[in-house]
Amino acid sequence: MKAQVLRRWFCLLILSLPPLVWFALVITRNDASANALNSELKGYTRISPSRTDQVRSRNQARITQELLNIHCNHCALVSSSGQMLGASAGEEIDKTGCVIRMNNAPTRGYEKDVGSRTSVRVVSHTSVPLLVKHEKFYFQQSADTTYVFWGPERNMRQDGKGQIFNLLLKMAIKYPKVKIYAVTRDKIQNCDSVFQNETGKNRMKTGAFLSTGFFTMILAIEMCESISVYGMIDNNYCSRANHSAVPYHYYEQSRIAECRMYKVHENTQRGGHRFITEKAIYAKWATRNKIEFKHPSWDL
Repeated sequence: MKAQVLRRWFCLLILSLPPLVWFALVITRNDASANALNSELKGYTRISPSRTDQVRSRNQARITQELLNIHCNHCALVSSSGQMLGASAGEEIDKTGCVIRMNNAPTRGYEKDVGSRTSVRVVSHTSVPLLVKHEKFYFQQSADTTYVFWGPERNMRQDGKGQIFNLLLKMAIKYPKVKIYAVTRDKIQNCDSVFQNETGKNRMKTGAFLSTGFFTMILAIEMCESISVYGMIDNNYCSRANHSAVPYHYYEQSRIAECRMYKVHENTQRGGHRFITEKAIYAKWATRNKIEFKHPSWDL
């Protein structure tokens, strides 16, 4: 009797296995699809050639509804700071899943310290002419890099009067394979709100401009599971008596010192970046996200 019962249970188990396996596959597939959809980041829209416009005019392109679709488990956010000089972090950075750089920060000649790979480059409207000046390097040789451009409405407007946007249109037409994205106006306003929520101060009323680093950090948190930040100093660094004097940019060694630049901007009444205040915000974000600061390390 017991043998018959066991045989029945065994037969039922064999018959139920295929449906269970199928169900597991469906669940896994749905999860994968959900993750793929969730990797689309709102607030970043692609500037790409339009086939209709190209027929009509070779000098036209458009903003598409194609959202930035990128996700990385581990990212290296590489600062442009002079702190990177002598860091010897290049090999470590290049081994990271995604490498994020800012503006026109070069790698050639600095590979030992900053690495050579660039997955994403976040660029200010003020740095666009510098990239266009060397367009073959940035948009042809580095065609596998995703570019994210931000700027005020007056420069990024799409009615033909946005000078910076017009330059990006030309690059999109000339190099159609390059992934060029623009930060939307709504996203920039959202970043203003984030700054105000974190500081209690209205950015525009205090005469401040958000830095490229601020937009880059927000993007990194959105696209990366964990972030290693290289070469970024904390908000108290410049007030320490033994802080090292390094150039503001590692590739402009004869220019103004980093701490001097930070202090000037922090106290400028109109048009300055609040670099030191932003660093204090990053320290708060690091307690809620997987963010590690290297060269120098931060005591959180």
